[in-house]
Amino acid sequence: MENWDEVRTAYQVVRLGTVSGAAEVLGVHHATVIRHIDAIEARLGVKLFQRHARGYTPTEAGLDLLRVAQATDDQFSQLVGRLKGQGDEVSGELVVTSLSSMAPMLAPALTEFQQMHPDLVIRYLTGDRLFRLEYGEAHVALRAGAAPEQPDNVVQPFVGQRLALYASEDYVARHGMLKGQDDMVNHRFVASDNENTRAPFERWLRATIPAENIVFRCSDAVAGHKAIRAGAGIGFISLWEAASCPDLVMMMDPRDEWSGKIWLVTHVDLHRTNKVQSFVRFLKEHAKTWPQ
Repeated sequence: MENWDEVRTAYQVVRLGTVSGAAEVLGVHHATVIRHIDAIEARLGVKLFQRHARGYTPTEAGLDLLRVAQATDDQFSQLVGRLKGQGDEVSGELVVTSLSSMAPMLAPALTEFQQMHPDLVIRYLTGDRLFRLEYGEAHVALRAGAAPEQPDNVVQPFVGQRLALYASEDYVARHGMLKGQDDMVNHRFVASDNENTRAPFERWLRATIPAENIVFRCSDAVAGHKAIRAGAGIGFISLWEAASCPDLVMMMDPRDEWSGKIWLVTHVDLHRTNKVQSFVRFLKEHAKTWPQ
């Protein structure tokens, strides 16, 4: 196309369904959006949208444009991510993603690394969503479970994730200590709300105790850990997080069957950049001090 602005405008209208929504995302007046749509339809000689009171519905041609424009937009995002990682200076943005449960260990490490490089801005993105390294959404990802298999990613084993069953001092005062696995039916537990979770420790817990003993269920690990510390019940917490929580009492020692691995993942296009390499080397050294 001779005019990418018109294609981008049509793409946003297809994606959002309204002229006003596209105008807000693009930062232009709604009249500009309408003008772009009219111009591209006239140039192509086809209708991209069916206009109606509720907004704009894409025609078959409009959906074709959406697919092409989406791929182009993704390629631009990927290019931006590569460009941000280039250069010899440890500056600009460093985007790191992990499960939120790793924040107690990662946040201090990221802080120290940023203090070593004052021109660097850290963006630490936590949560269960897998950020797409191939589209420049993150420079470095720390992922738990099976080794990631996405193409064009460089995957390195990082640290083991050992867990134990913990409860708060308040819970122990009210319900007593856990006297082995046979005593679990006499206690209350905190667990994931996802019954199909693949986490080995969660699957073990569900196979070991009756469902009614799980009295507090959470969709997020951080919320679950807060509930355990508040006295809601016994639950799994990693050794590295528990080490910073003196109010927790270990109720059952770690077991190999509960353990997992954390993987350090980078994209092949950014892996060799000075910024990424500097951080990866620093993080591996810093992790030697983490509780294992």
